[in-house]
Amino acid sequence: MDVHLRDLRYFVAVAEELNVTRAAERLFVSQPALSKQLRALERQLGCRLFERVPTGVVLTRQGAVLLPVARDLLDRWNAGLAQARAAAPAGTLVIGMQTAVGRGLQQEALRRFRAAMPGWEVSLRLVGWADPSGGLSDGTSDVAFIWLPVPPGLRTLVLATERRGVAMPDGHRLAALAEVPFEALREEPFIALPASAGPLRDFWLGLDARDDEPVIGVTANTPEEVFEAVTSGLGVVLVAEGNAALYNRPGLAYRPVTGLPPGELAIAWRAGGVSPQVAAFVDALRQVTTKV
Repeated sequence: MDVHLRDLRYFVAVAEELNVTRAAERLFVSQPALSKQLRALERQLGCRLFERVPTGVVLTRQGAVLLPVARDLLDRWNAGLAQARAAAPAGTLVIGMQTAVGRGLQQEALRRFRAAMPGWEVSLRLVGWADPSGGLSDGTSDVAFIWLPVPPGLRTLVLATERRGVAMPDGHRLAALAEVPFEALREEPFIALPASAGPLRDFWLGLDARDDEPVIGVTANTPEEVFEAVTSGLGVVLVAEGNAALYNRPGLAYRPVTGLPPGELAIAWRAGGVSPQVAAFVDALRQVTTKV
């Protein structure tokens, strides 16, 4: 039976917190998404792991037996991952990315980082929007390029502030406009990020500028899925101005949207003790953005 490490992390967090809401905050995921994943794990295992009580949850007998096994597996995996990264001449910095970065930021920052940390390797890792932390929550990324808002427990440096626009099929009725008022999009079906993206999903649906519920055409987990859905006529999507050029493709039109606050692209890292390599990369980006 194959079980994802993510499911074991979810199980251990709930077992330690004995409260799904607190565990969700600790994991940087939404409470409904965590509850759904736990139910799926219980169905896969064929046994109940938790029982609900007024104060939260308690472990069942089966859950209590599984807990030390899950902890041991996660500890061994984390140790092995650290050893694999350390196998490079000096180590490997893993950078999580949810979209292409562009804007002249990444290449210049990497050049400065390598100058400051000779011998260090860099691994770029694409992370789906189902994880709004860009891989920081489970330790699979050391730093991550992500859009605000971010889950709690992360520190950020804003790299770019850009207006939001709308991507739509090039034959769309609104494509004839130079700018699109957000009010004109209220009845349009939107391409949405997964529910587990939480506040980030809400931001790219424009919930900060509306008092009604958006119409969801389809849910997508990657930029490729998003723009394939748009060109297929399944809905429209809000896009940062700088990403419009990065994801330009035939059949797609981009127009700026009025009536929306801008979006903010940031580099994020875990709060607490900051390793020298993370500090060096953040400092490299700080130098690049200051220069710009």
